[in-house]
Amino acid sequence: MIALPESGASAALALCAVLVAVNLASLAVAALRIGRKGKPSAFPPGAPVSVVRPLRGLEAFSEETLLASFRLDYPAYELIFCVADAGDPILPLLERMRSAHPQIPSRLILGDERIGGNPKLNNCVRGWDAARHDWVILADSNVLMPPDYIQQMQAAWRTDSGLVCSTPIGSRPANFFAEVECAFLNTLQARWQYAGEALGLGFAQGKSMLWNKPFLEAQGGIRALNAEIAEDAAATKLVRAAGKRVHLVAAPFRQPLGHRDLAEVWSRQVRWARLRRVTFPLFFAPEIGIGALLPLVLTGLVAGTAEAALWLVGAGALWYGAEMALAVRAGWHRSPRMLAAFLVRDALLPAIWACAWARTAIVWRGNAMDIRTRDAAPLETGPSAA
Repeated sequence: MIALPESGASAALALCAVLVAVNLASLAVAALRIGRKGKPSAFPPGAPVSVVRPLRGLEAFSEETLLASFRLDYPAYELIFCVADAGDPILPLLERMRSAHPQIPSRLILGDERIGGNPKLNNCVRGWDAARHDWVILADSNVLMPPDYIQQMQAAWRTDSGLVCSTPIGSRPANFFAEVECAFLNTLQARWQYAGEALGLGFAQGKSMLWNKPFLEAQGGIRALNAEIAEDAAATKLVRAAGKRVHLVAAPFRQPLGHRDLAEVWSRQVRWARLRRVTFPLFFAPEIGIGALLPLVLTGLVAGTAEAALWLVGAGALWYGAEMALAVRAGWHRSPRMLAAFLVRDALLPAIWACAWARTAIVWRGNAMDIRTRDAAPLETGPSAA
């Protein structure tokens, strides 16, 4: 233990108490916000919608997530699938589904347009240009769309909206490290997204985005999202600069996970952390305090008394209990292993945070790149299998 004067131990306990209180408050705000529809929608009733989905490769749930695209319960929508490579293994599955659902207007656009270092944005540009309707949803391939997906997106549109989004919610984990991924995505990242939006600090999330096409075109179009390496960061800044707000759907959409290993979880979380650090450094810096394990353990070492240890154990139980309560309240994944998943997540968080500051390299869709500039020039190491 670290021997500190009594005043130092008291200060450490006070700081820890503040962190616990802030996190409990964010959990309470998120619990109140998720599922609440709020004000009436300002979306034009029955307006036709274009759904643009960039695809690459076969994933564990590709058939299920693709099929959901054709089963949306909405009277007027078109599907535009964007595939960069004509040899992509997703194409036979996609063509079978398009043939099986001729009643749903759908198009396939092959080949991307390189406007910068973001491979997903490059893949979406031509689909955006081809969209025939004034309302366009950009949706990742691994989003599992419920039948009322479009209606849920529309319901969140307000008179001051510039963009409606949904953060991903991890579901159907098939092993422990997929549950760790749920711990990151759900009661941590989604919680802070909803708490921030409730306080007027909505951030875009690229998994599902509903745009008014004339609005975005007036701001420079989809190519303006190349202003940052991450299109959601660029979208956040663009919407705020236009005097509008980012709103979130009442209840976020699910992303089935299947199996995950530690390397996959680590790589994805480090990539996202580095992108947040580059695009929103002032908001990223406090992330060192969003996990329970580090402040509780450090405070225990500094305080060094049985009374402090008892208080810290109680604070940890309250913190993790509140996370589990949020998962129950929102209907998200929970299991007897979730406490262990929370602990592993919080053990990884300080290392992820430090790695985000230490380097500017990420691996994205098999390519190693430097994100110090928006163009994210590929590194000399070239493609990577990670």
